[in-house]
Amino acid sequence: MKFFVQKILRSNFFIKLRAWEYWPVGVVQLPLFFLWIWYAIRERSPFYFSASNPSILTGGMVGESKYEVLKLIPDHVKPKTILISYPETVTNITNTMAAHGLTLPVIFKPDLGLRGWMVRKIKSEEDIIRYLSEIKTDFIVQEFVDHPLEFGVFYVRFPSEKNGFVNSITAKEFLYVTGDGTKTLRELILEKDRAKLQWSTLSKLYEDRLNEILPAGQKQELISIGNHCLGTTFLNYNHLITEKLNSSFDTISKQIDGFYFGRYDLRCQSLEDLENGKVKIMELNGCGAEPSHIYHPGSSLTTGIKTLINYWSNMYRVSKENNRRGIPYLAYRDAKRIYANFKKATA
Repeated sequence: MKFFVQKILRSNFFIKLRAWEYWPVGVVQLPLFFLWIWYAIRERSPFYFSASNPSILTGGMVGESKYEVLKLIPDHVKPKTILISYPETVTNITNTMAAHGLTLPVIFKPDLGLRGWMVRKIKSEEDIIRYLSEIKTDFIVQEFVDHPLEFGVFYVRFPSEKNGFVNSITAKEFLYVTGDGTKTLRELILEKDRAKLQWSTLSKLYEDRLNEILPAGQKQELISIGNHCLGTTFLNYNHLITEKLNSSFDTISKQIDGFYFGRYDLRCQSLEDLENGKVKIMELNGCGAEPSHIYHPGSSLTTGIKTLINYWSNMYRVSKENNRRGIPYLAYRDAKRIYANFKKATA
């Protein structure tokens, strides 16, 4: 009986039930639906958020090209990146990579992203072949940034104000297990809640190593992609926000035409480099991003929702101020077309 109860409590359903960071996006965002309706009524447009970042399609809520957004970012703070048009051959991809000075390993990800969907670290030609068998849309090949620290940094600047500010910093801890000298990799994965939730992916990724026994104390990183949906732990690092850090990201952001509101996903060598803006920005996500520090393990759901309310309030103010300065809101027919293209590409 005790074993049966323990098995139920260790099921994926109960693991997710106990920690709201795993709950479906729609459940957490439900209270904010009414806030969106209220703002939409006030602005007479359900797509008012599209004016938050005039240089990014829909403001970055949905359907924007990651490659086109990266082109807006100064070269010295971003990795080498190329766009591959679907369909393409392995030979042409490797030749294009070589022409741009890109060598394995690299990161492949769809040009139209969706919460970590099809983001892969590519280590070999076999990985490229496997990726091409699955992807059905244009994708990005990006230099793998081998810096030890990864963060999400949320930036806001109101158009009526000279300077912007950072209001969220999330440190990312990649999914890992630690060996004890007796348990197999399979056992270590299944006994760790965060790893167990990724079993369908990990069982394929490590199918040849599942019976391997890791030496005591050996740390095995399981996924090298900093996405919550792939098992990465998001940690609240807001204590790193300083005047210097605000100034550094204000300087970077003002070099990005038409950008006011969104999250940088980046890597750096040290906390000092982060504060000084010596970073490599892998992605810039517009108004569709979140201040992801709210998903810190054990954080209060109430606090998380309050933070999201503030996020929507800031987005509304930025959008409204830009609109008053002549930036139009997205028309319904254009929104319908953009969403249809997005659904087709990610189907």
